[in-house]
Amino acid sequence: MSITPSPIARPSSVSHSGVPHRVGSRLNVIADPRRIGLRPLAPTPRQNRLLAVLPEATGRQIFPLLELVPLSLGQALYESGGSLSHVYFPTDAIVSLLHITKNGASAEIAVVGNEGLIGIALFLGGGTMPNRAVVQSAGQAYRLQGPLFKQEIARSGALQRLLMRYTHALLTQLAQTAVCNRHHTVDQQLCRWLLLSLDRLPSNELNMTQELIANMLGVRREGVTEAAGELQRAGLIHYRRGHIRVLDRPGLEARVCECYEVVRKEFDRLLPNVIAE
Repeated sequence: MSITPSPIARPSSVSHSGVPHRVGSRLNVIADPRRIGLRPLAPTPRQNRLLAVLPEATGRQIFPLLELVPLSLGQALYESGGSLSHVYFPTDAIVSLLHITKNGASAEIAVVGNEGLIGIALFLGGGTMPNRAVVQSAGQAYRLQGPLFKQEIARSGALQRLLMRYTHALLTQLAQTAVCNRHHTVDQQLCRWLLLSLDRLPSNELNMTQELIANMLGVRREGVTEAAGELQRAGLIHYRRGHIRVLDRPGLEARVCECYEVVRKEFDRLLPNVIAE
């Protein structure tokens, strides 16, 4: 078995007009068709990082079973304690995993985009999750029925190994989020949240109100307002009416706590460029 690590693609500058697209062991930057007046590129399963690194033989088994579906902002893919009927492999959408308390308060425990999948409980054998999965940034995902997903796991050793590594990386993010929420400032948490989102998007822009960010981070809205204002005054972001544009990614990276780098490095280390059948 040969597994070679490869880092999550990150734009060298937030003003970059290209869209990172990973094919096999290469990372190509494809011009954003919306900026040059071309028709959008047809979606492909290999725009999801997990699907991209599967061996060709495994891909030929799985790809025909996938269904491309739109994910709208605020859509719940599953509720806390509910049974999971599908798994989702996002291509350009971001999904937040939220823990909801009895009084209705919420806090984000992980964020999943084109580096992963939604519905890991079906791989682990539980069938349900104690959290809620909500679309944070609209886009598309490839959906696979739960029974078919389990069938392919039993068939493919490569898929099993890949999902074990992804689960390890996701657990790292869960643990680091708990540490960050307990020990770091709202300013640092917001920087972490923005950078994790940017790593999973083809642009430097997000649509998210301060109220929703506060719910994600589990803090008061006033704290997010103050933190966002500080970042805007520092020239790092521009925020207006629920629209956030990152102006200075290196500045955010210099300001963020160590939690972002811990999570990023662990995903880089564990998720391979190529995985053997």
